[in-house]
Formats: sequence, C-alpha cells, structure tokens
Amino acid sequence: MTLKKVDARGRSCPEPVLLTKKAIDQSPEGVLVLVDNTTASENVKRFAGNLGYKVEIVRDGQDCVLTISR
Repeated sequence: MTLKKVDARGRSCPEPVLLTKKAIDQSPEGVLVLVDNTTASENVKRFAGNLGYKVEIVRDGQDCVLTISR
C-alpha cells in the first residue's frame, strides 16, 4: 500500500495538523507526513492518535517522517 504523502516542512502550526487532517480525510487508510520541527511532529502525532491512528516517527536528519496508519 502506498500512503499519501504530506510535505509540511517549513510550515508552522497549526498548518501541519490541518494538512494532515485533509490528507486523512482523502486517504483514511493512512498518510506519511514530513515535518521539520519537534512542535509540529508532536502536534501531528497527538492529532492522529486522538483519531485512533498508530503513529511511527523516524528522524531523517533535520526532518521527522511520521507514518500514520490504522
């Protein structure tokens, strides 16, 4: 399964959360979110967790890759 990708790098909150919500609405099976700061990573993780999704976070240099799935 290929997950929809959201590139929220360079964006400040709440924009990464809003982009994630839009992507989940379009692809409820899961999404891949790229962010470049800890605050955005934690906010997206909290948002997805509140919707019942599992969230895996992997650091890739300056970026965080969040895999959000059911």
